[in-house]
Amino acid sequence: MARSLMPVAEALERVLAGVKPLPADSVPLEQAHGRVLAQDLAAQRTQPPADVSAMDGYAVRGIDASKPNATFKVIGEVAAGHPFAGEIGAGEAARIFTGGVLPSGADTVVIQELVTRIGDTMTLTKPSEPGRHVRRAGYDFRRGDVLLRKGKRLTDRDLMLAAAMNYPAVPAHRRPRVAIFGTGDELIMPGAEPGPGQIVYSNGFALAALLRADGAEVTEMGPVADRIADIRGAIRRAREEHANILLTTGGASVGDHDLVQKALVEEGMALSFWRIAMRPGRPMMHGRLGDMQVIGVPGNPVSSYVCSLLFALPLNRTLSGRNDVHPVPLPAKLGRDLPENDERADYLRARLTHEPQGLVATPVTAQDSSLMAFLAQADCLILREPYAAPAKAGSEVVILKLPL
Repeated sequence: MARSLMPVAEALERVLAGVKPLPADSVPLEQAHGRVLAQDLAAQRTQPPADVSAMDGYAVRGIDASKPNATFKVIGEVAAGHPFAGEIGAGEAARIFTGGVLPSGADTVVIQELVTRIGDTMTLTKPSEPGRHVRRAGYDFRRGDVLLRKGKRLTDRDLMLAAAMNYPAVPAHRRPRVAIFGTGDELIMPGAEPGPGQIVYSNGFALAALLRADGAEVTEMGPVADRIADIRGAIRRAREEHANILLTTGGASVGDHDLVQKALVEEGMALSFWRIAMRPGRPMMHGRLGDMQVIGVPGNPVSSYVCSLLFALPLNRTLSGRNDVHPVPLPAKLGRDLPENDERADYLRARLTHEPQGLVATPVTAQDSSLMAFLAQADCLILREPYAAPAKAGSEVVILKLPL
């Protein structure tokens, strides 16, 4: 393999080298969905804080509830938030509702379906085991239990838990700011009528959605003309907006009309690499411009998407402070034969099906990097190492699932 083509693993290592999570802020819970915790969270209270009823019924002593046809005097009532101040003695009961704190002396709840009641007298129709239908103090968690870990991206369920742990706000890393633009005199915005040689700009919409879903704040600057002055202006705008990542699409190579790399270098970018040993996406570029990371992906739609998935997403996650930086490879069966591979790693678009033999990944029929319809139909990428031997249908492959 020519050394000018950098292996994917080495390229990703360079992209992430020295990258640290962004600083943390105190974020109110109502704004914390999708944010990444900057420190472990320990419960600030015990849940439930006392023994409580799991059902509507009667709080009694377990020793009394175990006797057939036992009769009790009802001496009080317990609702959630309204504890009973008295004590349950032998032959006594308190009407209790779900969530009510068990009165002193009681250790069992007899559900209302197993009793008859006349006035203040309650009689069991069936004995109950001691301890039934009671949620003990700390049944869910106890004060001091570490339940949410640093680096966790908060889900809706995590917000529920954090609130129950008594956190009105959580320490979370700032969201990375990503600026995106594409280059090309041929590009027009969707809805316009293309003239001779023009095409509709599409890459930025996918890349912006991909990174927003991953937690970034995205500024999509649209297409920029193939003029050094215009490209440098877009670069400066990204810096003025304090972008942590500048993601460009198109123009990253060194042809006469590929001006992005030239403009970036003129603005002061230190080039890390360009050209990597992968398909699609060989003419990908990476560098640093001050505090801003720059990823230049090819203009072909599939190449731009795959490169962003493999490089921009891990970079965004590292800046976000996440533990799960890298996409998780999964095993699958190959759906059809594949020929041997050349010096580049292949990332083949494929459809997934669930078959009796397990998960099956079948490559789409055409892998050209310009084909957006096939990319939209794909569920995953099949990963093939450089110089991979021919593979038969049914053989094991490694896949990366595409975001839903």
